[in-house]
Amino acid sequence: MRKVWKITAWISGVIGILIVIVVVGLNMYLSSTKPIIDGDLAMDVLDSDVKVVRDAVGVPHITAQSDADLYRAQGFVQAQDRLFQMDLARRQASGRLAEVVGEAAVDTDKFFLTFSLRAAADKSYAGYSDEAKQVLKWYAEGVNDFIEYAKEENKLSYEFKLLGYEPDEWTPTDSLAIGKYMAYDLGGNWSSLAIRHWALNELEEGKAKELFITYPENSKSIIEANINKPVNIAGYFDASVLPNEFNGSNNWVVSGAKTASGLPLLADDPHLGLSTPSIWYQMHLESPEQNVSGVIFAGIPGIILGHNEEVAWGVTNVGPDVQDLYIETPNPDDRTQFLYEGKWEQAEVRHSSIKVKEQDDVPFEVVVTRHGPIISDVLFKDEKASALFSMQWTALEPTLELQAILKMNKSSSWEEFETALEDFHAPAQNFVFAAKDGTIAYKANGRLPLRKRGDGQLPVPGDSADYGWEGYVPFNELPIVVNPKEGFIATANNEVVDDSYPYHITDFWAQSYRYERIAEVLESKTELTKEDMMNLQMDQTNLYAKEFLTQMLESVENLDSENEYKEILTLLKQWDQIDDKNQAAPLVFHKWMKELPQTLLQKEMPKDVYAMLPGKGNISDQLLRKGYNREQSAWLESYGGIDKWVYDSFVQATYEITEEFGSNEKKWKWGDYHQLTFDHPLGGASPILAYLLNPKPVPIGGSNITVQAAGFGEDGKVDHGASWRFVADLANLNEAFHIVGPGQSGHMKSKWYHSQVEDWAEGNYHTTVIDGDIEEGYELILKAK
Repeated sequence: MRKVWKITAWISGVIGILIVIVVVGLNMYLSSTKPIIDGDLAMDVLDSDVKVVRDAVGVPHITAQSDADLYRAQGFVQAQDRLFQMDLARRQASGRLAEVVGEAAVDTDKFFLTFSLRAAADKSYAGYSDEAKQVLKWYAEGVNDFIEYAKEENKLSYEFKLLGYEPDEWTPTDSLAIGKYMAYDLGGNWSSLAIRHWALNELEEGKAKELFITYPENSKSIIEANINKPVNIAGYFDASVLPNEFNGSNNWVVSGAKTASGLPLLADDPHLGLSTPSIWYQMHLESPEQNVSGVIFAGIPGIILGHNEEVAWGVTNVGPDVQDLYIETPNPDDRTQFLYEGKWEQAEVRHSSIKVKEQDDVPFEVVVTRHGPIISDVLFKDEKASALFSMQWTALEPTLELQAILKMNKSSSWEEFETALEDFHAPAQNFVFAAKDGTIAYKANGRLPLRKRGDGQLPVPGDSADYGWEGYVPFNELPIVVNPKEGFIATANNEVVDDSYPYHITDFWAQSYRYERIAEVLESKTELTKEDMMNLQMDQTNLYAKEFLTQMLESVENLDSENEYKEILTLLKQWDQIDDKNQAAPLVFHKWMKELPQTLLQKEMPKDVYAMLPGKGNISDQLLRKGYNREQSAWLESYGGIDKWVYDSFVQATYEITEEFGSNEKKWKWGDYHQLTFDHPLGGASPILAYLLNPKPVPIGGSNITVQAAGFGEDGKVDHGASWRFVADLANLNEAFHIVGPGQSGHMKSKWYHSQVEDWAEGNYHTTVIDGDIEEGYELILKAK
């Protein structure tokens, strides 16, 4: 027995030593691939040396003697910190993920090949000015210099090793393809049209109407076309490819008349997916021609949001109807021909082959009509239908956003900035602007289609010339405000025009509660400071509850005959309507609000259709208002009335909370459910990778309808919100205030990998300067050869 124990101990010791060796070796390898951030490093493509100083939070400050070297260095530095993210982004936009991920990504590749983002990037590049093309080439030279260096020195980040491939050469259209992906992420409404088409064919008329924001009573011919030519929708769709419907933002600008300094204040926080690494990369770029600071998407040159020495700017999403679906009639004898004006018209057919890791290539074709690509084949039932959807979309046309960005970076006045916006076409954005001369301004900018017939709420017949687009809203007639008497301008994806505006933008605006709270605070105060702006970005006041909670509680009391829920109702009545992480009431309220559309709608919709349904909150709001105003509603009458709907939703929500957190409501906390995560794209592959690559969840307050935006899924994970927070005081544009969660670096061994997670949760901003010495900086000299 003693001998057996000795052998066992010896084997255990050997295994332990091997584990230590593996861990040490892995740690040494990971450390060896960290970006070099100080000392000297040669770059083949530079004309002169470039200085790169990373500050205390990892923001690179790049100083070059020419724009050529500035953009080359920008490409090199971005690739140092984010090359894997950049490569995945261009692959996703181009339909090339399966090449490195495998069979699981084939359907995603088919989707994005069909949506034609890469083809649109190629067309856009041809329209760029020689100057802008040169910037794209300089930037690509810098990225490629790093790729070549990293391959030679074995410095490619660990993700490439994990997936077993090396990145290809970077091209100018790779950058534009990433820009097109962001247009997709921020500018889509096709799913709304598809859902309404389904509803007209599958639901009784009254219920179908209530899934519209505004039912198009005057579009009889369009409605008939949707009923007479149904397109197969239910049964196949994967909603995971849809952009998050809460992709939006907050921004505002305050005139000097309302500030302590007498000069404007500007704040911006774009709401996008929260992930590791951040979708944004913060940088400061300086050459003799410009001095600009802010954020950019990794893989793109310039600064898209931020400030220079004279002006500052920020955006939110307008969310206009810029994607139209056409009901196309295919030729039964040739599925690449479609009926148009009584004749069969040949569509363009793009043949491609999807490369799949360790498997045979998958042949694939995209059919493109005069209106745009046929999208039904990759979205819905895989069968021969009598009608198909094609999609027309502003972003599939040649657009010039990067050209606009390069001009914005060098603007010094509102006039110059607005001129730059003429090239910013897709996605449509609400720009707010402030200048040191005291000017504040706003413009809803981008291409807004002018339709021959219809308002973009339903698919239209594709076989008739009576439908389609006949241009865009003229640039000088886009919504604009300059120096308003109110002393501030704010947007939060809310309705930005009233009925007097002559052009259609959309009927589907975001719920207005964030905007209402921002306006409430800005209207009520003078002598505003940058600290006030930061505090407002972290505001957790819940105006959603203010509108509905009292009546909803009465509905529960009306049916709670046994006083079973008395304690929970008391808890909600005593709530201060702040979405504080330590309170129980926000947990009950938000679970309840999430349950409302599920209780009412889900039983009458296939799972994939319900998952695709946008604006569930807006629909619930409309039905709540109808119910409490005693207006007629087909959905509520069918269910049994407003009280029953609200009560049943409450019962289900509290049951789920009790199952997860116990029956003692005094111990419930919003933050126990509502937890901040920044998941890495490889974290879902295994628990080990999730542990290594994702930060620990952090309990937080706020919600999807508070100014401190923190959108969450069914599991409570906060995976959507302020991807970047930014405040600028025009009294001192040498500095500005930022939070970029979870951090600057994409490398897990970097000190800046998850360094801003707690900052994001608590609202701790860092200061970034554009002139003067960088404290606690790491200086890297990129040497010209």
